Amino acid sequence: MPRNRSARVATFGSGQGPQQAPASSSQSRSVSVLRRRVVVTVLVLVSLALVSVYFREDPGGSLHGVQSGLASVLRPFEVAAERVARPFRDAAGWIGGLADAKSENAKLRREVDELRQQVIQNQTALRENEQLRRLIGFRGSARFPQDYKGIAARVIARPASAFQQQVVLAAGSNDGIGVHDPVVTADGLVGQVTKVGRNVALVQLLTDEQSAASGLDLRTAAGGIVRHGSSGSSLILDRVTKDQVVNEGDMIITAGWRTRGLTSIYPRGIPIGRVTSVGQLDTDLYKQIEVQPLVDFDSLDAVLVLVPKPRGG
Repeated sequence: MPRNRSARVATFGSGQGPQQAPASSSQSRSVSVLRRRVVVTVLVLVSLALVSVYFREDPGGSLHGVQSGLASVLRPFEVAAERVARPFRDAAGWIGGLADAKSENAKLRREVDELRQQVIQNQTALRENEQLRRLIGFRGSARFPQDYKGIAARVIARPASAFQQQVVLAAGSNDGIGVHDPVVTADGLVGQVTKVGRNVALVQLLTDEQSAASGLDLRTAAGGIVRHGSSGSSLILDRVTKDQVVNEGDMIITAGWRTRGLTSIYPRGIPIGRVTSVGQLDTDLYKQIEVQPLVDFDSLDAVLVLVPKPRGG
């Protein structure tokens, strides 16, 4: 019996040891936290005291001297750090500047493109307005054929190739335009309408290989046929006999004719071009006459379609 009681006491005593260990650990942590708080409080108070003394003492005081000494000691390290960091800082600045420059360059390019498009549109509008003003002036002048009315139309498609000298107009049967209506500008003859839609019309230019018009020398009254020349924009006055007189510089106009109620496609008196050269060989039946057209067929923007008054009202 005494032996068992001793064992129990020993066992109970051994159980008390682990229960006391957590209490000692908690007390240690509390002491450590208290110490850290005390140290922080002391450092803050010391810092405030040093700041107060620093600002109150003279520039030659001890704290100012300590500051100067520390600055002198740390200066080489500061210079070294500056030299090490400068290339990286410069590289970062260069990269940032390059990105900004690229962004600004792209913005300026967009602005330049927009301004260029605006300038092109303005120039195109000015050219079209100038041609329209000339067409309106020609339509109201004494040179305009009295038996026709002029329908102003804008050119919306130019010749596809040198072998297809045709343009498309933004006007058609709804505007009173019909097949074989003459087409002119204020400068002279352009061609004739060959196909018509409701809102569009196809015009065969005088420079087309299939085109021809009766021509007349305004000064000498020599007559012939104006047709396509050797180059895309050149014309010739063909079928002029050797007994007729044509000189370089003479104006060639449409001859026009009327007989038994029939009339030619082109009315009389529309300018065609000026004679640039006259050749004559003994073996040829006709003279070789080259004509420079007055109309610039490469820059047609607007034209007048001559609609006969009886048909057009």
